Order: sequence, then C-alpha cells, then structure tokens
Amino acid sequence: MKVSVCITTKNEKKEDIYKLLDSLSKQTLTLDEVIIVDADKNSKIPKLKNSKQFKNLKIINSKNVSRAEGRNLAIKMAKNEIIAITDVGCVPRKDWLEKLVLRFHSGRRSSYVVAGGYKMIARNNFQKACSNFLGVKQKDMNDTFMPSARSMAFTKIIWKKAGGFPEKLKNTAEDTLFNVNLIKAGAKFAVQKNAIVEWGMPNTVKSFYLKVKNYATGDAESGIWWHPIKRFQSHNIKIVSIYLRYIIGLLLLVFSFKFFVFTLLLYILITLYLSYSYKKAGTWGPILQIVSDFAVMTGFLRGILKSCVKI
Repeated sequence: MKVSVCITTKNEKKEDIYKLLDSLSKQTLTLDEVIIVDADKNSKIPKLKNSKQFKNLKIINSKNVSRAEGRNLAIKMAKNEIIAITDVGCVPRKDWLEKLVLRFHSGRRSSYVVAGGYKMIARNNFQKACSNFLGVKQKDMNDTFMPSARSMAFTKIIWKKAGGFPEKLKNTAEDTLFNVNLIKAGAKFAVQKNAIVEWGMPNTVKSFYLKVKNYATGDAESGIWWHPIKRFQSHNIKIVSIYLRYIIGLLLLVFSFKFFVFTLLLYILITLYLSYSYKKAGTWGPILQIVSDFAVMTGFLRGILKSCVKI
C-alpha cells in the first residue's frame, strides 16, 4: 500500500528533525513518499534529496507558513491517496506506519480517518509529571479518542471534504478543529493506539508553561465550545471552569477578611486542590498545576484577543 508521509517544520531543533527523519527511514512499511514543508527562515533540514536513505523525499521551502498551511501544502503535493502525518519532536516506532494504515486494507476507505497512538517519554520525575498535564495516556485511548496530528492517517478525499486543515488558525489546535470538520464531513474514525510515536516532554517549567499557553491560545482561536464527540468536555469549557475556580477562590478570599468561616473554607479547598494535583503528578504536581492554570488562562485570553482583532 502506497502512503505519503507529510510533515511541516518551523522553529524546530535540528536534532529533533534528524531523529524524526532517521526513524522514518527505518519503518517496516516501505516509504513511498515523504514530503516536508520547511517554513524556517534558515532551514535546518539536511540536504537528503540524493540520499540512499530517502529515494522519494520532497522538501518544499515555504517561509513563514503556519502549521495548518504547511500541512495542506504538503498534502496537495502528495501523489498518493492515503496520507500519514506526524510532527517534529515525535519519533515513530519502526512499525508505526505499517500499523497506522492497517484499517485501509479492508472495506470502503474513502472516508477513513485513523487515530494513531502516542507515548509520552519521560526521562525524569519532572517530565513524568508534565505528561499528566499534556496528553492522553495510552490506557485512555478508547473508541472516542480523537486523532492528534502527532499520529494520524486519512484519505485525500475526506481531507478535501473537510476543507483541509483550517488555515485561519495560525498557532495550534488546527488538528482539533480539523477533527470537528471531519466529523461534519461524514468521516469514519478508527483508533490504532498501537501505531505509536514517542513524544518528548518539556525539560523546564518555562517550556512547560509556553507549551500549555500555546495550546490554550489555539483552543480559544478554534472557537469550539460544543464538541460533537466530547460534548461538554470540550477544551474551551474546561478552560472556563478554571477561570471559575479562581474567581470563586478570589471571592472567598475577600469574604474571609470579614467572616472566619470563609477563611476555613478557602483553606480546605486549596488543600484539596493541591492534594489532588499531588496525587495526579507527584511532588511536581502542585507546582505544575498552578503553572498550568495560569498558562491556560493567559493563553486563552491571548487567543480571544487575537480572534477579536481578526474580526
């Protein structure tokens, strides 16, 4: 089965690009085509066009395109009907592509979308704690698990019906909105959680904060409030609940200056909240919970403001 693997890069670390390309060269399913849209001002992609490692590698230099624009450009250039995508920063296991496209071997496949799995790689306790905030654990990747651009395959037909990746989103969440548009276009979803890419976690509190902030900005720009599958569990409704948490905490703090019962209630709620985060992610849990909350709130506000400016 012939598959085109489409990738876009922008402001990525050179070593991460190398790791991804190396892992793709070792896939058990022969790569028919790899297309990379390089959006960097100063390209970090090695010149592999004549390499024996990649016989069908296409590198498209298109400076400053967004992630969604880069994905769409790569898919337009692809010669095959089945498209697989992943991101720089991920390292596909050697059987990733083979397992990802298994569903396309049987039955009608024009509207198929396959959600591959990913494993969050933690080298230390800090990264392990980060993994509890940033992704979905493999055990929770059930039939309602929605595809992530880290590990995903679909047909060109359904990609066209869904209108491609939404280019109005310049930051993140383009795959989230793409999934919603796929649902509206009548896509048939399948989960192949054993088609795994390994995804590295942040090394510092700052990088964790920036990643969460960018996700929240993209969620705000996506405008998804009611998700067709997750319903009330949409990212934006969860973000609003975080704001409500802190508004209630602030009100309790104000009233605590006059009524002791509110001081006691505030103390109990804070203790429960920090205990929950400790149980969730260990020693780093309470710190990352607070950092995550403020990253989400600032990122969401930035996304709302950016959306207003566009209007």
